Amino acid sequence: MRFMSDSSIKTVISLAKTHYENFPVASFLIPKAKRQDIAIVYWFARTADDLADEGQISASERISALNDLEKNFNDALNNKFISEEFRILSDVILRNKLNPKYFTDLIAAFKQDVIKNRYKNFYEVLDYCKRSADPIGRIVLDIFNIRDEEAYLYSDKICTALQLTNFFQDVEIDFAKGRIYFPLEEMRLFNVDENMFEMKENNPNFSALLKYNIDRTKVLFAQGKKIFSYLDGRLKLEIKWTVSGGEKILSKIEKNKYQIFGKRPKLNKRDFISILLKSILTE
Repeated sequence: MRFMSDSSIKTVISLAKTHYENFPVASFLIPKAKRQDIAIVYWFARTADDLADEGQISASERISALNDLEKNFNDALNNKFISEEFRILSDVILRNKLNPKYFTDLIAAFKQDVIKNRYKNFYEVLDYCKRSADPIGRIVLDIFNIRDEEAYLYSDKICTALQLTNFFQDVEIDFAKGRIYFPLEEMRLFNVDENMFEMKENNPNFSALLKYNIDRTKVLFAQGKKIFSYLDGRLKLEIKWTVSGGEKILSKIEKNKYQIFGKRPKLNKRDFISILLKSILTE
């Protein structure tokens, strides 16, 4: 059984937090031994995300880099390690009996981000979330030895809702990368076109589209909260904190009357503290 040094834990958690700014990642609520396992999982996810997004390289180079990451991952499962991180990740997967498919699904989602930038309908968006977000929740449950099909489904709803929330928050950022995650069918329904993204136009049509999507996401959060009955202790607080963080972002958008362009919502230190206290008090 391999453990990361304290400095390594801090490094991978810090790396994850630079991406997952709204939600607690392997926070102090998680027991230290489990925190190490979760931290290396987030290291893997963040590494794949960076390969898909960061730097000035071509799409083919990004796909090649992600293919290399997938090869390194599969090699690690066969005791061939390109780095200490992969050695630790392999140990975490074997020790916790994690499904390797969850990790390859993450890579597949990041590859999709490189080559697919429009979604015909909401089912296509859900299919993306199934691979980009849902595996993380399932991995966390397995690390805590919660292996229940209903719990997985509730976790999927929460993770999908968190992913959608991130899309709403990052409308401008994603469009700058050439991506729109609002379904084209729904954009037509609300008379929203791509010029509105280009002009960063907060108009009634776009606000109505955003409200429609946020209302649907709130339902997913509400349905996913049934997972709380499967959790206890500090993990339950962690997940409640995470869900409340997502709901708080949606609330900030609502309070701003769905004016998203030029007004990116984010959580501040006061938000995190109030959300944590709320999670504890409603325990």
